Amino acid sequence: MADEHTLGTGHARPATPLRRMTARDRTELHRAATPLELFFDLCFVVAVAQAGLQLVHKVAEGHPGLGVADYAMLFFAVWWAWMNFSWFASAYDVDDVPYRVVTLIQIAGVLILAAGVPRAAQRHDFTVVWLGYAVMRLALVSQWLRAAASTTGEERRCAFWYAGGVAACQVGWLGLVVLPEHARPWLFLVMAVLELSVPLRAERHYRTSWHPHHIAERYGLFTIIVLGETISAATVAVQSALDESAVLGELLPIACGGLLIVFAAWWIYFAVPIHEHLASHQEGFLWGYGHYLIFASAAGIGAGIEVAVEQATGKAHITASAAAAAVTVPSALFLFTVWLLHARHHKRGVGQLTLPVSAALVLLCTAAGRLAVLTAGLVCAASVAVGVALTTWQSRTAAA
Repeated sequence: MADEHTLGTGHARPATPLRRMTARDRTELHRAATPLELFFDLCFVVAVAQAGLQLVHKVAEGHPGLGVADYAMLFFAVWWAWMNFSWFASAYDVDDVPYRVVTLIQIAGVLILAAGVPRAAQRHDFTVVWLGYAVMRLALVSQWLRAAASTTGEERRCAFWYAGGVAACQVGWLGLVVLPEHARPWLFLVMAVLELSVPLRAERHYRTSWHPHHIAERYGLFTIIVLGETISAATVAVQSALDESAVLGELLPIACGGLLIVFAAWWIYFAVPIHEHLASHQEGFLWGYGHYLIFASAAGIGAGIEVAVEQATGKAHITASAAAAAVTVPSALFLFTVWLLHARHHKRGVGQLTLPVSAALVLLCTAAGRLAVLTAGLVCAASVAVGVALTTWQSRTAAA
C-alpha cells in the first residue's frame, strides 16, 4: 500500500518540500481527485469554451465543415494535454512542491493556448496555440524525466519513452506554424496518430500503475465540468437574445430542449459504475481515447444550442434545419459514444438497444426544424426513463 501521506483523499493538505517520485499503488483505498486536479480541470474548460465559441461563429456564418474541422483540431490539443496529465497523475502524483509547481505551469500553458484559439480559428495562425501547448507538454516531459530518475529497469525505460515521445511530437507540431495552410490538416492527422501512439509504445513492456477508480472519477468530473460549460454557454446565449429582442416563444423550446438534453447526458453518463470495467490496460486505452468524442460532443451540444438561439433571433444566416443539426448531431454522437464505451458493458437484453436507438431518433429530430431541440430533448428524457424502467424490471426479475 502507499504511505499515508500519499493517499489521495480529495482534501487539501500541506505540500511536502520534496519526495521521491515512485509509482502509486494501483489497489490503494480511498483514492480520490485532489483539489489541484479539480483546479486543473476548471482551467482547461476555459480553452474548451473558447473552442466552442469559435465553432458557433463558423456554423452561424454558414461554414459548418470548416468550423467542425478547426474545432476538432483545437479540441484535440486541449483533450490530449488534459488526458496525458490525468493518467500520469494517477500513477505518479506525489503532491510535493515541485509536482505542484509544474502542474501550475501546465495550467498556465492551457491559458496561453486558450488565448490563441480565436486567432487560430479565424486566421489559422497557430503560433500562440503552439506556444501554450509547448508549455504544457514540456512541463509534462519534466515530470516524466523526474519519474525516470526515481525508478529503474523497464519502469525507467517507460518513463523515458514517454518523455522522448512527447518532446518529439511537440517539435512535429511546429509544422502548424511554418507549413503552408493547405498542408496543415494533413500534418494534424499524422501528428494525432503519432501522439496517440506514444503511450502504446511506452507501455509495451511496463504498465503504469494508474488507479481505475481514480481515472473513472477524473473523467467523470471533467464530463460534469464540460456539461456545466454547455449550460453556461446556452444560458448566456438565451439571456443575450432576450435582452435584444422579445422572442420568448422562439427561445423557450430551445432552452427547455437544451436543458433536457444536458440533464439526460449527465444521467446517461453516470448510469453505470464504469471503473469496474477498467480492469486491463487495453480496456483503459480504448476507454480513455474514446472520450475524445464524448468530451467534444458534450461541448458541441452547448455550441449547437447557441447556434439555434442565434438562428431563432435572426443573427445566424442558416436554415432552421442546419441550426437543428448543430444540436442533434453532437447529441446523437454523445449518446452513441457513451453506449459504446459505457452502457453496452452493463446493460442486458433490450437495454442494450436503448441508447443506439435514441441516438438515431435524435438525428431524425433534425427534420422538426425550430422544434428540433425540444423534440430531441424529449427523446433523450424518454431514453433515460426507459433505461430506468428496464433496469428496475431486470433487478426485480433477478431478485425473484
